[in-house]
Amino acid sequence: MATIDSMPHLAGAAPAAQPRVRTITTGDLREALSRGWEDFKAKPSHLVFLALIYPIAGVVLAQLTVSYNIFPLLFPLLAGFALLGPFAAIGLYEISRRREKGIDSSWGHAFAVLKSRAIGSIAMLGALLTGLFLLWLAVAWGLYRGLFGWEPLLSIGGFLRDVLTTPSGWALILIGNAVGLAFAIAALSLTVVSFPLLLDRHVDLATAVRTSIAAVQHNPRVMAIWGLIVAGLLVLGTLPVLVGLVVVMPVLGHATWHLYRKVVEN
Repeated sequence: MATIDSMPHLAGAAPAAQPRVRTITTGDLREALSRGWEDFKAKPSHLVFLALIYPIAGVVLAQLTVSYNIFPLLFPLLAGFALLGPFAAIGLYEISRRREKGIDSSWGHAFAVLKSRAIGSIAMLGALLTGLFLLWLAVAWGLYRGLFGWEPLLSIGGFLRDVLTTPSGWALILIGNAVGLAFAIAALSLTVVSFPLLLDRHVDLATAVRTSIAAVQHNPRVMAIWGLIVAGLLVLGTLPVLVGLVVVMPVLGHATWHLYRKVVEN
């Protein structure tokens, strides 16, 4: 059992007892996913409605990318969009929380988080994730321009040929994926349990983030597997044209709530 290390509280935030994290196994991941699936099946109508926000936003962003001739950002955009997933799923955590307590969980309750006493901290953490997403896009764009210069993109076919058949393209793939992995690890560490914890308990933002980081540090192998599962399911969810996210998004959102329950002591 790991005790969370001390960390300064944010100014103005109320002190909170330090949550403790448990050691979990891959069996806990399977159970979290199974319970996430059960939550989705129990309330599919409004969960699909909520999940549509995610793929529709992705399609719009992808269209903007193509329209403004910055196609090299399409892959970083779609990959980095997953960084916002934990924030986008906040309403799903609330549905799972209410179902767990055996109280009404109609679709309107997904928006009850707006009245949560932790809404300020939730918004701040969401802003942090958004900043991480924008930083990732800036780094990806800078890497592309550093390797290929500022010549205008003449065709998508030409871009793909350059990426797949030239040393600069291979470097872009290798370095880009390595940098993307670093961003993914950062996002996972900051948010794997922090949003559910903020929603569930009266803790400040620093405590929630610290607990999330401790959960990853205490379970590095299992959390790495969880990250791979999330990434793999999100990739599957993009087929075809992000429509699969209508199912993948709510299942992962609910599973994250149940994973939080497995990791953080009550």
